[in-house]
Amino acid sequence: MAESFGSDPARYVRSRPPYPEALIRRVIASCPGNALLDVGCGTGIEARQFQAAGCTVLGIEPDARMAAFAREHGVDVEVAKFEGWEPAGRQFDAVVAGTAWHWVDPIAGAAKAAEVLRPAGLIAPFHHVFQYPPDVLRALSEAFLEVVPDSPFNLANLGSKPAVEAYQPLFDKIANGIRAAHGFTEPEQWLYEWERTYSKDEWLDQLPTHGNLTQLPPQKLATVLDRVGTAIDKLGGRLTMPYATVAVTARRIVGE
Repeated sequence: MAESFGSDPARYVRSRPPYPEALIRRVIASCPGNALLDVGCGTGIEARQFQAAGCTVLGIEPDARMAAFAREHGVDVEVAKFEGWEPAGRQFDAVVAGTAWHWVDPIAGAAKAAEVLRPAGLIAPFHHVFQYPPDVLRALSEAFLEVVPDSPFNLANLGSKPAVEAYQPLFDKIANGIRAAHGFTEPEQWLYEWERTYSKDEWLDQLPTHGNLTQLPPQKLATVLDRVGTAIDKLGGRLTMPYATVAVTARRIVGE
C-alpha cells in the first residue's frame, strides 16, 4: 500500500492539503541550519513549502513515480526506502516527514535520522489527521464494507473518538521509536488545529488518494464515491473538515 500512491501523483498533489505555515516556521526556527531531509516526500508538497521558506531539501521516496513527479516540480529526490538509504556521509539539520513516517520502521528510522543529523538537529515527523462528519463517515464505512467485506480496515472506528485521540497510538509509537534509537532529547508533540471546507467534487477528488482506497478496482471505487457524494449532497454539497496536524519532535543530543 505504501507504494500505491504513485498511481496518480497529479491527483495527489492537486487534492491533498499543505501543512500549516506555523509548523513550517517552527521546524525551521528549531534547526541549527537550513538543510532538510524529507522522508517519504511523495509529490513534494511539504518539500516545496520548506523550499519557499529558504531551505535546501533532499527528498527520499520509495515510489519512483512520485519521485519523478516531485523532481519535475523542483524537488531533488532519491528513490529508496529510508531505512536502507545510503547517506554517503551527508548530514542535515532536520529530518522531516509529511504524513509518511507511519510507513517507516519507528526505531530503524529514528536510528537512521540520528546517523544523518548534525548535533542539535531536529527529527520532526508530522501527520494530518481529520474528523469526518458522522453522516459522511457512515456512508464511507458502509460502502467500503460492502465492496471490501474482508478488509482489515474498520473505517467506522474513525469517528469513535476525536481524531488526535484516535491517532495518539501512532504518535506514541513514533516517540517510543525515537527514545529507543537513543541520542535524542525527550520527544515533544506539537499540535496545530485548523479546518478546510471542500466542495463535493474536491473531496471526491481527494478520497481516492487515501491509503485504503488507492488499490480499489474502478467499479468498487465508483460505488464508494457515489455513496459519499450523496452524503455530502445532503450537507448542502460542501464538507467542512476539522484537521489537526501533529508533529513528534526531538533534537539530536550534542556529542552522541
